[in-house]
Amino acid sequence: MAKKEEYHNPEAILDIHDKVKFPQLVGLSIQHMFAMFGSTVLVPILVGLNPGIALFSSGVGTLLYILITRAKIPAYMGSSFTFIVPMLALMKTTGYQGIAQGTISVGVVYLIVALLISWMGSDWLDKILPPIVVGPIIMVIGLSLAGTAATDATMRSVGSQSVYDIKYFIIALATLLITIVFNMYLKGFISLIPILLGLIAGYLIALVMGVVDLSTVQQARWLVAPNFEIPFVNYQMHFNIGAVLSMMPLAFVTMTEHTGHIMVLNTLTHRNFFKDPGLHCTLSGDGVASIVAGFIGGPPVTSYGENIGVLAVTKVHSIYVLMGAAVSAIIFSFVGKLSALIQSIPNPVIGGISFLLFGTIAANGLRILIDNKIDFNQKRNLMIAASILVIGIGNASFNIGNLSFSGLAVATVLGVILNLVLPKQALSEK
Repeated sequence: MAKKEEYHNPEAILDIHDKVKFPQLVGLSIQHMFAMFGSTVLVPILVGLNPGIALFSSGVGTLLYILITRAKIPAYMGSSFTFIVPMLALMKTTGYQGIAQGTISVGVVYLIVALLISWMGSDWLDKILPPIVVGPIIMVIGLSLAGTAATDATMRSVGSQSVYDIKYFIIALATLLITIVFNMYLKGFISLIPILLGLIAGYLIALVMGVVDLSTVQQARWLVAPNFEIPFVNYQMHFNIGAVLSMMPLAFVTMTEHTGHIMVLNTLTHRNFFKDPGLHCTLSGDGVASIVAGFIGGPPVTSYGENIGVLAVTKVHSIYVLMGAAVSAIIFSFVGKLSALIQSIPNPVIGGISFLLFGTIAANGLRILIDNKIDFNQKRNLMIAASILVIGIGNASFNIGNLSFSGLAVATVLGVILNLVLPKQALSEK
């Protein structure tokens, strides 16, 4: 564990190295686990992997990340959505061994880039990522997820189709409003867990309205070991260059998102994690987490915006809480009843909470622009921000063959280029 630093963020209720009493730690940690649970288990469900392994690998990956970053960054690692398309294809052809090789190769790419950055330093980041680029990128990270939140809050699956359900929207709005009330009017310890309380309240409302399906909870066993997929134990590993090439290039996409998440955390915690512990450490932590996931049967992992949203809303940044969430995920991966109970949380409840979490992330991007007094009367600033926002939020992806770069990745690269090439003043402003 890193030595406690002298700086203490005055805006945080609990700063990074503040310790938490055990009863409070349990509630705060489970709150973080609930925030990431839906997305982390959804990836393996879509691909055909075991959700228990995804939970286990997310917990182990988070602990490794915290260790490698010397317990300086409050981040949680969860299943990455970026690799769903190639994983679906590989599952039909090579089975998990192809996915494992691709997942491990993604981690190796992270480690190679981290090594290069450790040699070159990261001072160049300040030049290519000034506030006019960082602010809109962070806004995109939050707002690009708005469609997902809205879909969860309004659409019900009927066979292979999705139909609008007013009952879903009522549940989502009720969950959102109750969480806001909890956040604004509660005092003491319970004021630190408004997300968890909002989820519980939303779940109860959904239960009363007949939206919750408890059949899986009733059928689940109490203790169930995750279905680990370990090379040379559960299957024979045969090198597959196609599997590696289908997933490895996408590592550069998730690196962009990873960098964006670090930017958000820098803003929330009033620190510069690019310098301490360094971008090479954060990338190494992410890379090692994916490599370990590949060796035990999980999908690639990456830092989670949902958990960053919890940090922003609660102002509890304690690293011990994130470690508690990781340990909780590992424990839950073996408890079939508890895992099934959390999986039974209906989409409108998740959607209602996501409205607040994703919006808070976007608001922090706006805060960067305000705090740095960015002048939008200057055409340069307007051109950069406008391009990043519309391309990123609209998800104008760049596709070449089997490679697909998300709108966030395209917007980030374009923003960096525009910042480097555009003059400080347009000719009409001189």
